[in-house]
Amino acid sequence: MTAANPTDEPTNPERDGGLVRFRLDIAYDGTDFSGWARQPNQRTVCGVLEDALTLILPRLSTFSGLNVESRVRLTVAGRTDAGVHASGQVAHIDLPEDIEPGGLLHRLARALPPDVRIYGIHPVPNEFDARFSALCRHYEYRVADASWGVNPLRRWDTLAWRQELDLRALNDAATLLLGEHDFAAFCRRREGATTIRELQRFDWTRNPDGILVAHVSADAFCHSMVRSLVGALLPVGDGRKSVTWPASLLAAQERSSSVTVAPAHGLALVKVDYPPGEQLAARAARTRNIRG
Repeated sequence: MTAANPTDEPTNPERDGGLVRFRLDIAYDGTDFSGWARQPNQRTVCGVLEDALTLILPRLSTFSGLNVESRVRLTVAGRTDAGVHASGQVAHIDLPEDIEPGGLLHRLARALPPDVRIYGIHPVPNEFDARFSALCRHYEYRVADASWGVNPLRRWDTLAWRQELDLRALNDAATLLLGEHDFAAFCRRREGATTIRELQRFDWTRNPDGILVAHVSADAFCHSMVRSLVGALLPVGDGRKSVTWPASLLAAQERSSSVTVAPAHGLALVKVDYPPGEQLAARAARTRNIRG
């Protein structure tokens, strides 16, 4: 879910004099987006944001060398799939030093559609890289197992499950998946990409309103991994599979056809962790090494 495409996510942008790096904190309802990354003839989160910035920036900067078309390029922490939401997405961008963050934030609030918002713009050290400096990405997946279904106001971010789910069974199965493993059975393999990941957190809670929430955290995820993990545990929760079944799939060398990928609309990226400023460069270098 975090694989990069160098054509639309510059991982080490060239920096000219007069440019400052900014961190953008972003939220969006993924329902009507074809994912984060730009795609021809598709509405994407990145496309909407970059288009808005391209329109606004020339009106806010006196930087004589500003070439908006080539400079407005966002690097993102995690490229979410079509239909996936975010409340804690992070991106970075290099902008002229005379940009005032408060003014840009106000202009963006007026220019952006209601299903995407930038709610924070902050200058950061040049070494900050939204993708490669990240220590951990935190996702949540919401499931309603009430017999009557989902609250109509939450139908776009919560999966309705027709059978009651056993919270203890879900957590017992999730615990067996923690740690570093080859998650090939739970991933859509990409050419040249590893499926070995360290799953740092995977547990379930039940909210006071009855909604079950899966909390899933790792330094990075391979494509469709979170939704596949959730999809593998749901039949455990309703009693159709044993607690040990999901972990038994870790021995597979390729994607398992027995794992159903959970629908996108229940998933949201809620937070991305970063190290202190003095450790940003080292973290980014180490991550690039691992990805390579």
